[in-house]
Amino acid sequence: MTTLISPELAGLLDRLFAQASAADEETQLAVADLSEAEQARLMRSKTDYRALYGRLNNVPLAVSRETGALLYMLARGTRAQNIVEFGTSFGISTLHLAAALRDNGGGRLITSEFEPSKVARARDNLAAGRLDDLVEIREGDALKTLRADLPDTIDLVLLDGAKALYPDILDLVERRLKPGAFVVADNADHSPDYLARVRSPASGYLSVPFGDDVELSMRLG
Repeated sequence: MTTLISPELAGLLDRLFAQASAADEETQLAVADLSEAEQARLMRSKTDYRALYGRLNNVPLAVSRETGALLYMLARGTRAQNIVEFGTSFGISTLHLAAALRDNGGGRLITSEFEPSKVARARDNLAAGRLDDLVEIREGDALKTLRADLPDTIDLVLLDGAKALYPDILDLVERRLKPGAFVVADNADHSPDYLARVRSPASGYLSVPFGDDVELSMRLG
């Protein structure tokens, strides 16, 4: 039996996905006074994005079940040992990636989250899933926390934090991506600069949309 579908972890993920679904209304209320245009502006701004995400510090910003399964499969299929995640939130995606590392025989997952309350929730969830030994959570601005002490080679990257920062985070990890490494960007349609970059024939990536809200890119070389 794989870790992902073990009764302990599967039950935990069921509860977390249920909580994320139940928080949809709370998420909508948190930004109800902002127009769609203002929400889009804040999401794409490199200077003002905290004004949006600060409203959402108590709600899980979770990947979908399908994206969670995709992350597990990519990490297992590539026998990933070193993974970097931008945007931990409550740790749902982190649990999927750590489960893959466990089933690969071990490894290191470095994840970054700037909201302290979410770091605390993620630590609790990783401990409950007995996967915390595989995960290093770096609290603070990812442009600083992911700037140093990364593995020499990275097998998989998940981008699921402030969308405006996707190109900047890619800059931090790109030279460490081994040929065949995957970069998964959730809600990448909110980062047009990122999409233009990875979809360019000269970028060094093969990149395609996956489902409604994910961009899946593979590093060539």
